[in-house]
Amino acid sequence: MNSQKMRKMLQERLDDENWSFTYDREKDTLRVEHKQTKKGLNVSIPGLIGKWEEKKEAALDEMIYYIREALQVMNEQQQLTGQEKRIYPVIRSTSFPTKTNDERNLIFDEHTAETRIYYALDLGNTYRLIDEEWLKKEELSFEAIREMAAFNLRSLSVSVKKDTVAGSVFYFVNSNDGYDASRILNESFLKKMEEDIQGTMAVAVPHQDVLIIADIQNETGYDVLAQMTMSFFASGRVPITALSFLYEHNELEPIFILGKNRKHEQGRDKK
Repeated sequence: MNSQKMRKMLQERLDDENWSFTYDREKDTLRVEHKQTKKGLNVSIPGLIGKWEEKKEAALDEMIYYIREALQVMNEQQQLTGQEKRIYPVIRSTSFPTKTNDERNLIFDEHTAETRIYYALDLGNTYRLIDEEWLKKEELSFEAIREMAAFNLRSLSVSVKKDTVAGSVFYFVNSNDGYDASRILNESFLKKMEEDIQGTMAVAVPHQDVLIIADIQNETGYDVLAQMTMSFFASGRVPITALSFLYEHNELEPIFILGKNRKHEQGRDKK
């Protein structure tokens, strides 16, 4: 699979008289936007090819679905007022844009050296990130949004799957509701999990649809966690970070796994 072939497949599947396509050869990205509003998004062709090599047609189906939903949201009017129960926090990497494509400032909180907390209105099959202009238009404060999002996050159910690998125990939150990684912000849930940890507690948010909690009971456990996290990071539609974090006293500390039986920890970040 090469860029030209993938781009052609994508355009054929997305064919719509209301959308235009612009290819950036230097960045190897395809921009899909609405012809009238000029609102759209950029698709990384190499990133899509990477997922294609692993998941074939399923990867293309996922991207097509994501693009259609995103473009629909961009070109519809939404309101926050009256939709307070549908506002949630979403975890993103620190490399994620802080502005929309039309230069509106997104609202966010710093989280760790690797992650930020953005805020979104859930729209069912997708969501829209909240920006400052939107808040001002509806006369809402950032603090109000922050409180709504935290409350709504705590109301989400948490289903955990357990697996034991090489003597360490790993728990996976993977409900695919778009907010699995966000559950790292649910302090009561993390504290409850901490009560059952026999060794060292570590957490990871490789992409938006998974939260990994590890009970590291030997040195090999760190390597297993690093491999798991990297695998999830590479396969996720919205990757966040391939690094893991130690969890202690309500704080997250990045772990840099250098090799078997060797780890380096750097800096302590407050949740």
